[in-house]
Amino acid sequence: MLQFLLRRTFGAVLTLFLISAVTFFMFFAIPQDPALLACGKNCTPDALAVIHQNLGLDKPVPVQFWNFMVGIFAGRDFAVGHCAAPCFGISFNNQQLVWDTIVDRFPLTLSLSIGGLIVFLIVGLGAGMMAAWKKGTATDKAFSSASLVLSSLQIYFLGPVVLGLFVYSTGWLDKPKWVPLTESPSGWFMGLLIPWFVMSVIFTANYTRMSRSTMIEQLQEEHVRAARAKGMTSRYVFFRYAWRGSLIPIVTILGMDLGALFGGAMVTEITFGLPGIGLLARDSVLNKDLPLTMGVMIVSAAFILLFNVIVDAMYALIDPRVRLS
Repeated sequence: MLQFLLRRTFGAVLTLFLISAVTFFMFFAIPQDPALLACGKNCTPDALAVIHQNLGLDKPVPVQFWNFMVGIFAGRDFAVGHCAAPCFGISFNNQQLVWDTIVDRFPLTLSLSIGGLIVFLIVGLGAGMMAAWKKGTATDKAFSSASLVLSSLQIYFLGPVVLGLFVYSTGWLDKPKWVPLTESPSGWFMGLLIPWFVMSVIFTANYTRMSRSTMIEQLQEEHVRAARAKGMTSRYVFFRYAWRGSLIPIVTILGMDLGALFGGAMVTEITFGLPGIGLLARDSVLNKDLPLTMGVMIVSAAFILLFNVIVDAMYALIDPRVRLS
């Protein structure tokens, strides 16, 4: 198990390094001098030279990449001051450290991602299991039909519809807003309730169909039939044998969906105007704030890879054969 996790972790670190390299050199592939973006409209040659020196842009590109990678792990000294590790540079727009800006926005994105994950796993797997348990009944048809309809919806469409219905028309729910969990747990929950629902709808529909089909397939396996032949109750066989076997393909798909979940959280933030990583990424692109854009891309990729390693570990626990592959 340990060797399996070490292999997966090494692969994730290598992938993150390649993403960092590609992102960094894309930074210099733009036709415009990066220092001009930080200098502004009324830029003079003397001011441009100072910015080149302050941001370390006066050195060769390979040296800059080395300094950038070292800065992530050991910090970095700029002419304007020291940037402690992990250092991703200084924002062109607000002259703040990129890492500090990301840390300030990240709790919202993490709350959206984890909350949405919990919602669609509980609701989606529960509905799929119920549909498989009641195969061929009205309950099965209702869940299957609802999942087909909901899977066609998109966040940017469903968000305004839910806002108009439950916030502006009826006033049943509060308008989405960000309240830190440490400040007010109830305000945190109510402020993210609508975004959680909107973000998880598509995933819930997909996992309902997926868990239903895998559960029905597991119920036809030989070991399940053998358990029934031994006189075990249907409920015991359903949860003891079929349910665990149905989790293997679901966990596999979950690993691939974590990136989409993180991206869905960022789209949700933009839809509802929530100050998270998604809104930060959009603003950094619009403002051509390249250090901030690079930092957001690398940090987002790091967390997606971390989630994938965790899912690989879960997969290995469910099916020990994976450790030998």
